[in-house]
Amino acid sequence: METRPLVIIGAGPAGLSAAVYTARAGIPTLVFGSAPKVAGDYDIDNYFGFDETITGRELIERGRRQAERFGAVLRDDRILGLHHGDDGGFRITTEAGETAACAIILATGVSRVRPGISNIADYEGKGVSYCVSCDGFFYRGLRVKVLGEGVFAANQALELLHYTPHVSICTQGKAASITPEFMTRLDEAGIAVDDRKIASLEGTPALSVLRYEDGSTEEAQGLFIAMGEASSLDFAYTLGVERNGVFLGADSDQRTNIPGVFAAGDCTGGFLQIAVAVGEGAKAARAAISYIKEECPFATSRRNTTTES
Repeated sequence: METRPLVIIGAGPAGLSAAVYTARAGIPTLVFGSAPKVAGDYDIDNYFGFDETITGRELIERGRRQAERFGAVLRDDRILGLHHGDDGGFRITTEAGETAACAIILATGVSRVRPGISNIADYEGKGVSYCVSCDGFFYRGLRVKVLGEGVFAANQALELLHYTPHVSICTQGKAASITPEFMTRLDEAGIAVDDRKIASLEGTPALSVLRYEDGSTEEAQGLFIAMGEASSLDFAYTLGVERNGVFLGADSDQRTNIPGVFAAGDCTGGFLQIAVAVGEGAKAARAAISYIKEECPFATSRRNTTTES
């Protein structure tokens, strides 16, 4: 397994800003993340220091080049899971493999994906869950459904097999975007993928029935939400990071309640602006640098801990 002192999850303004600071301080830094939403062709006129309009795509590209100039490694890879390590630190699972880290900076933005189920809030904690590693144990031997269309949902469904053989996936009416490799794994595990859309949930005192838009119903005692890609909220549920609604809780230095986990940018709420995200990324970096130097024995070397550069 690859090991790094620091992994930053999110390659937007907050994540790249943090990477510039940590890499420049000599901390071997690995950044996971695809192009963020801000990296589009729309114009930015209010970012400090640019007397001419700049596009979101150009701003992000400049940030990427700057982080790489100081030695940060940027990797376009989707995160499937983030867990506490068996011997401390954290374990990040991606489509490409696993990485261990002493510290994590979460800079994933805020997820705006909603399931579109009319009464889902009534069943949260009563059959609806957002974290397999947190709640899978409570569904041993029961019928469970994973709601999601992508690799994240596929990975969550496979993880649920540790607790029950009665697992299937619902894409909530979306076209499945599961890779062929994961589709093969689902087929081999006997996990069916259903493209119907769940309209509402039924059951007293907890979930027992899924009702679809076409009027059909299906027995289920558990519904695990895993739409789109894994988000800051998914990581928060798994690690035990405190939340404020859909945002992560962080102090003035971007520390969360979990030692070694920091959060910056839109995922912390507040004024959702690029300038704010960049500043929070810098603060998270400073706090992470201090933590790593105290807690991680190989933190001060500029050499990466693997042969990759």
